[in-house]
Amino acid sequence: MEEEQSPRLAAGEPERKLEDGVTDADAEDPGCTGNGAMSSLEQPLLKRSNTLTASHLAMVGAKVSHIESLDYEIIENDLFKHDWRRRSNVEVLQYIFLKWAMAFLVGLLTGVIASLINLAIENISGLKMLHMVQLVREKTHNSFFFLIAGDEFLMVKNLPSPYCRYWAGFLYFAGVNFGLTFIAAMLCVVFAPTAAGPGIPEIKAYLNGVDTPNMFGAPQLIVKVTKKMSHFSNIIGSICAVSSGLDLGKEGPLVHIGACLANLLSQGGSGRHRLRWRWLRYFDNDRDRRDLITCGASSGVCAAFRAPVGGVLFALEEVATWWRSALLWRTFFSTATVVVVLRGFIEVCRNGRCGLFGEGGLILFDVGDVAVRYHAGDLLPVTIVGVLGGVLGALYNHVLHKVLRVYNLINEKGRAAKLALALAVCALTSALLYVTPFAVPCTPCDPAFGGACPTLGKSGNFKRFNCPEGHYNDLATLLHATNVDATRNIFSTGTAGEFRLDSLLIFFAVYCVLGLFTFGIAVPSGLFLPIILMGSAYGRVTALVLSRFARIDHGLYAVLGAAALMSGSMRMTVSLVVIFLELTNNLLLLPITMFVLLIAKTVGDAFNPSIYEIILDLKGLPFLEAKPEPWMKDLTVGELAAAKPRAVALQVVERVSTVVEALRATRHNGFPVLDRPRPGVSELHGLVLRSHLVAALRKRWFLPERRRTEEWEAREMFSSAELADKCGGVDELEISPEEMGMYVDLHPLTNTTPYTVVETMSVAKAVVLFRSISPIVGILTRQDLIAHNILGAFPHLASKRKTH
Repeated sequence: MEEEQSPRLAAGEPERKLEDGVTDADAEDPGCTGNGAMSSLEQPLLKRSNTLTASHLAMVGAKVSHIESLDYEIIENDLFKHDWRRRSNVEVLQYIFLKWAMAFLVGLLTGVIASLINLAIENISGLKMLHMVQLVREKTHNSFFFLIAGDEFLMVKNLPSPYCRYWAGFLYFAGVNFGLTFIAAMLCVVFAPTAAGPGIPEIKAYLNGVDTPNMFGAPQLIVKVTKKMSHFSNIIGSICAVSSGLDLGKEGPLVHIGACLANLLSQGGSGRHRLRWRWLRYFDNDRDRRDLITCGASSGVCAAFRAPVGGVLFALEEVATWWRSALLWRTFFSTATVVVVLRGFIEVCRNGRCGLFGEGGLILFDVGDVAVRYHAGDLLPVTIVGVLGGVLGALYNHVLHKVLRVYNLINEKGRAAKLALALAVCALTSALLYVTPFAVPCTPCDPAFGGACPTLGKSGNFKRFNCPEGHYNDLATLLHATNVDATRNIFSTGTAGEFRLDSLLIFFAVYCVLGLFTFGIAVPSGLFLPIILMGSAYGRVTALVLSRFARIDHGLYAVLGAAALMSGSMRMTVSLVVIFLELTNNLLLLPITMFVLLIAKTVGDAFNPSIYEIILDLKGLPFLEAKPEPWMKDLTVGELAAAKPRAVALQVVERVSTVVEALRATRHNGFPVLDRPRPGVSELHGLVLRSHLVAALRKRWFLPERRRTEEWEAREMFSSAELADKCGGVDELEISPEEMGMYVDLHPLTNTTPYTVVETMSVAKAVVLFRSISPIVGILTRQDLIAHNILGAFPHLASKRKTH
């Protein structure tokens, strides 16, 4: 894809704003100026100019890229109108059928890949934990140990046997984690930098109208093995990162994988091996691709939590900007397909037929057998859980914001620094997970537990680890398990006395530290499960501290704490309620969960934005919020447009040399086209896309004299597939000097019905129009409507910002 700035058409007062000639609007480097009053940790990750400019850079994954806007609005030029009119009823039905077929395929493939990822993670993590425990419990180790000093091995003899066993267990545990992290980080650092992180902020930006380059391609699908096998990087990277014990989840990568699958299916593949089937032409536009990626994102959430309705609501509440009833049905169809596939894999893998995978059912954290009865005394601890969720969520966002800025300074040093940072975090994680269980005493098994205590297998509530026979280590039960098993343990009901207060506090502190330091390294990662684990820990702590008032089961307090912290950090409400309802299978928790989430979101909103909004701002992605800033009402689009360089405009019939010069001098993705019905009068004819101009030059759509062509001439020269192809640039074309003096007729290629606004419209109203109708409004671009860019050009409005 070309690294070009997306176009947006001029409007308002075209006689003044849209003049002939070419002005390089990209002459200023968007990263050349910064606010000198800010410290390095307060600056955006990409420095911004204090003037409105059409050029913009953003961080996509871990890579700095040029971004552009998507053409969600239909380009109604003469060729499109003819192509649409000539479609038969059969072709229209075929188009509708294919949209549903694509939604089905997205759900099917997402479900299959998610099942394979779960199978791999459960087996790799389970075998790692079992072998580590076996080494710790093994009593036949030799009583000597090797230490490394410089280039020589020093053998220390006669160490007590327990030390050998614990050292052997730690070296095995840390070594396996180190190797898995190295694979995941190498895939992201070398092959697919945009696969690093959760991918959800970039998906939000894409569905908001921002084209995020190389975000949904084949390399990202497989990192999230070689260059030709890079489709698997997202998949392999997610498996290795989660299996390595890092404090992250697979939810974000699964959402990214679903979006990648949707994008690849809609385009027939990626790169040179892309399929060119005739029926794929229906999806060769940003509008249908956006809808399919929405289905992919909701399928990813469904695959992560086995929550079909929650997946649909997550797409509606958190990631999608444009929504309609037809899209609601297709996303639900996709998530329903995912659930059927997951159910099938669970049935196939029962009774150990898939190794260590297959335990449990479709409900991940089933607490449906617990009867919930509300009492007036529960109001105080439940309210405290909600308030703490909002405060801790906002604090987590604030500290993570600072950590990500520091990580950016480290990552700027190159690939080696990114890899070293990931491995350093892995070493810290392995040390904390292995060593901290030694800090708590062993707990005797209650005779009521029977043979379940201590636990002998991969999962269970009573891990023995370093304890003698008949005892268990409650902290090892939480730390020496996969994130899913740890969540299942801490959500378990009827276990009020199973976890000690000091163990829960240590667990909470460890996961807070690891969660802050892990997110941001160059591996595919998700935020959901780490936040769930932190929230469940403080929920149980609250229940223990306020045991006089808490009559609800402590496991349910863990559920409420997890929901509250997620709402306090991510600021989700409706989708989160449904996801937790589907996770726990307990409808009686619904009222109290809604109550806790509303409190947590209200408290969190009082401090800072959601974590995804913070990441979007850090990355420089021009995400337009649904509600504009209040002070934007004091500024008109005419005043905002006056702060920009003059627009690059073309005539309806233009010289080839002028078109080539405009393409080479700017990175605009579209240009206003002017018509002059009589001397001295200019009228806005419409908007022509950069890709269409390149197609006209490539096809040699040249005329020896200045004239308008007939409709049949353009139809014979261009097809809809050729105009939909955005590949190639003007630098690849060879145009002779004779051809430079010829003319090109732009009117068959021009969208004559772009959205326009008058120059007296307020910026606040323009933002709403820009976001809800089309990414094409006037001479202003998406970047021009972002609050910090406007304040850079109009600093006097900053004082009004504080008063609102």
